[in-house]
Amino acid sequence: MPVLTRLIPSPVVVDIRAGALDDLGGVLADERISHSGKLAVAVSGGSGARLRDRVAPSLPGADWYEVGGGTLDDAIKLAGAMKGGHYDAVVGLGGGKIIDCAKFAAARVGLPLVAVPTNLAHDGLCSPVATLDNDAGRGSYGVPNPIAVVIDLDVIRAAPARFVRAGIGDAVSNVSAIADWELANRVKGERIDGLAAAMARQAGEAVLRHPGGIGDNEFLQVLAEALVLSGIAMSVSGDSRPSSGACHEINHAFDLLFPERAAAHGEQCGLGAAFAMYLRGAHEESVHMAAVLRRHGLPVLPEEIGFTPEEFFQAVEYAPQTRPGRYTILEHLDLKTDQIKDLYADYVKAIGS
Repeated sequence: MPVLTRLIPSPVVVDIRAGALDDLGGVLADERISHSGKLAVAVSGGSGARLRDRVAPSLPGADWYEVGGGTLDDAIKLAGAMKGGHYDAVVGLGGGKIIDCAKFAAARVGLPLVAVPTNLAHDGLCSPVATLDNDAGRGSYGVPNPIAVVIDLDVIRAAPARFVRAGIGDAVSNVSAIADWELANRVKGERIDGLAAAMARQAGEAVLRHPGGIGDNEFLQVLAEALVLSGIAMSVSGDSRPSSGACHEINHAFDLLFPERAAAHGEQCGLGAAFAMYLRGAHEESVHMAAVLRRHGLPVLPEEIGFTPEEFFQAVEYAPQTRPGRYTILEHLDLKTDQIKDLYADYVKAIGS
């Protein structure tokens, strides 16, 4: 009987612990990512720049590039600046926007990326996608997975709490996304990648069921691991399906309809996931998810992120247009405004306002 296997694109290094940042140079040398220490380090003007003095001694051969923001133009400029530098790898040090810029730039110049996030706002830290603002709004660009992910829990604890909470919403939304994938399989015959689904589901459940909070290193470890696993699950499936369903369609709708007022990605995804679970009739699960999100200080009602119920109805109705071809509970129900309004009233009553 033949032994059948497949190669899974995943990081060579996943180092999640307190103090990990201080060993960055040694880790990259030990794992043969950069023997010479010739690295291009992309940093934000905020958290990344503040950590430069701490990190620089362990990366004596590095060149540092400060990135202005999270746009496609920023990423292209970074790639142009690094071209011809003969680097071993690119290090992205900062928040999600800087990691995404560094991912895109590294892919453009053909170098591996080392992701060193300074917060846990979403699962993009290890995903094969770079989300960048462009002239048309916001686009998602396919890129290789990071070759290494280094997460210092001391740095994460020092990040603004809202960013860490947002990562909780993004991780928990996996549970809803997998339910949408299973729905698409039953109704449309869409193939499910069982390994990707298992990884994404367990990542979401681990965060959903953990009793700790963002001030607890054990919980932060679980959250960081969940976000890394979510990113790898997307690589396994070849798209964002394991971590993106109706929850993310609602998030994208907020971004497109109200670009100046949109909340954090994970905040919107968590809210979208709790409501999507209610829409599919999983009322107990929806109530439990909403309770967990509330315990962590995350929104479960649109008013809690500055939107009126009417704006939420508009976003839910528009949401299927954000991902043509993706089948979720929203496409399945094909809801109109009055139906959304009635279901939302039931949802509010179920979770308690």
